[in-house]
Amino acid sequence: MNEWKEGKNMTDIYDELKIKARALWQEHGLLDEPIQVTARALSTHEAIGNPEADDYPIQKGKEKLMQADFKGALGQAFTDHYADFNGTLGEILEMTLHNNYRRSIFVAAFNAVYCYLGLVGGTIHCKDEEPVVCANKLLAYIQENHPGPERRRLRITQIGLQPRMTEKLSSFFDMRLIDLDPENIGQTKYDVKIEGPQATDDAVSWCDLLLVTGSTIVNGTAGRFIGDTPVIFYGTSIAGPAKALGLTRFCSESR
Repeated sequence: MNEWKEGKNMTDIYDELKIKARALWQEHGLLDEPIQVTARALSTHEAIGNPEADDYPIQKGKEKLMQADFKGALGQAFTDHYADFNGTLGEILEMTLHNNYRRSIFVAAFNAVYCYLGLVGGTIHCKDEEPVVCANKLLAYIQENHPGPERRRLRITQIGLQPRMTEKLSSFFDMRLIDLDPENIGQTKYDVKIEGPQATDDAVSWCDLLLVTGSTIVNGTAGRFIGDTPVIFYGTSIAGPAKALGLTRFCSESR
């Protein structure tokens, strides 16, 4: 269940996450230690392996998975603004989160520490043919938990193209798909026309269920989808934040 029944702006969300992180890290005595948190952009092979399909967004090279390593526990964040970072957890908390680079560092570190403390799993992206397995399990999860209205199919709006999910779900549900990539907008994939961000409000109002990429916690748009409409976030980026904020996350094959 979502903690928030009204949409939240991202300043509120990041403030809430920082409050929870500071309390947790202080409780475990981490803020005052000279702890190194590093992050780097993963290659396509490291991030997703060698799936048979070649249409995953990360394979196009426009975005990368940042990876934070905290005492051997790994956390990731999907972003279009990436570079190396070395610092302490306390320094990360003092960052102003005004761009995707800083937000990706914060989110990756948040995920890594939550993993280190045993509070969340599935912080590492699935590989090879596991996205296909995940899509099949997602279909079963939705069918079990979101039966939809009588006499018509469930309407799903997907935020962010994840090809295997779209491919699987579009055969069973009515779907709309919003994506930021200009190369995708206007195309039809798996009988679903890809719309641009200007159609977001209409697509959200239209649907019974939102399926939202976890990278929205990095690009500053996640709060737009937290409201009365049920939402499932997917992916590794939102692993720790979803746990901390009581949001529903589906990511069955992550590690």
